[in-house]
Amino acid sequence: MITIGLTGSIGMGKSTTAGLFAAEGVPVFDADAAVAQMYAPGGEAVPLLQAVFPDVVVDGQVERGALSAHLNNHPQDFARLEAIVHPLVAARRADFLDQARKDSAWCVLFDIPLLFETGMHAYVDVIVVVSAPPDMQRERVLTRDGMHVEKFDMILERQMPDTEKRNRAHYVVDTSKSVDDARQQVRAILEALRKQSHNPAP
Repeated sequence: MITIGLTGSIGMGKSTTAGLFAAEGVPVFDADAAVAQMYAPGGEAVPLLQAVFPDVVVDGQVERGALSAHLNNHPQDFARLEAIVHPLVAARRADFLDQARKDSAWCVLFDIPLLFETGMHAYVDVIVVVSAPPDMQRERVLTRDGMHVEKFDMILERQMPDTEKRNRAHYVVDTSKSVDDARQQVRAILEALRKQSHNPAP
C-alpha cells in the first residue's frame, strides 16, 4: 500500500486537492478534521488543553479563536500545544491505516498541513505539494472570515516556504488554473503511482 503525504501552505488549495483524491476513491486522512473532532465537546483533547490553557476552553470545547489569540500572545506555547495534540492525531492516523489495510486499499493519502515541519514526510512513500503563485495565495487567504494580514504572516512564519516544499516534492499540483485542471493532475499522479505499485522497483 502506497502512502501519500499531501501538503501545501495556507491558501494553496490543499483541501480542494485532497477532495479530488477522495473523489478518485483514495482513502483520505484529514489531520485538520481530526483535530476539529478532538476540540469538539467530548473530544479527547478538551480536558488536556483545559488543564494547560484554561482560557481556550469555552462551553466544553476548544474555542479556535481563543486558542489562536492565546498563541498569538504566547508563541512559545506552540510547542506545548503540539506535545498534546500530535500524539492524539497519531493514534487516529494509526486507526485509519489499520482500516485501510483491512479494506485492501492500494494507496492512502494523509492530508497534513505541516507535513515537513512535523517530520511526517519521513513516514510516507510519496510527497505531493499543492502550490499556487504568492499573489493568488494571499488573495485567497485574506478573503477568509476572521483572517487579517498579521494572522496570515504568523501562519506563514510557521510554515516551510513554498519553494522549498516544491523542491522536496515527488509531485506538485498547480491550483492556479481551474479545478478541472487540478483534477487532471491528480489523475495523472494516481496513474503513475498505480503503475509503480504494480511494478515496484527492485
